[in-house]
Amino acid sequence: MKTKNEKLMNILGDLRKVGDVEGSSVVSRDGLIIASDLLADVDTKTFAAMSAAMTGAAETAASELKRGNPDQIIVDSKLGSIIAIGAGKKAILVCLIKPKSNLGLVLLNMDKARKKISTVLK
Repeated sequence: MKTKNEKLMNILGDLRKVGDVEGSSVVSRDGLIIASDLLADVDTKTFAAMSAAMTGAAETAASELKRGNPDQIIVDSKLGSIIAIGAGKKAILVCLIKPKSNLGLVLLNMDKARKKISTVLK
């Protein structure tokens, strides 16, 4: 039987097969890496901390403006995007996306992955 980490790594590996996803991580809401499939040049500790901070700030802003919880947080730049979505009460799924990607396809696959991650982490 697979461990939780092996299951999470399989889910992240499947995301990379989408083609537009350069890397992904499952991050705790307090900024720690749970599982990671990032490129070697990405500092995973900084990535996790910044992803959790970004998500927390977006959730606080949406709540204060009475907009409910955000479905996803997207940071878009010339070099690509960062997309973060909740993956249960304890985790966030964060992906690094190539520039000019098929955003709809990426979000669809992230939604499927988030559900699987939530189940694994229960």
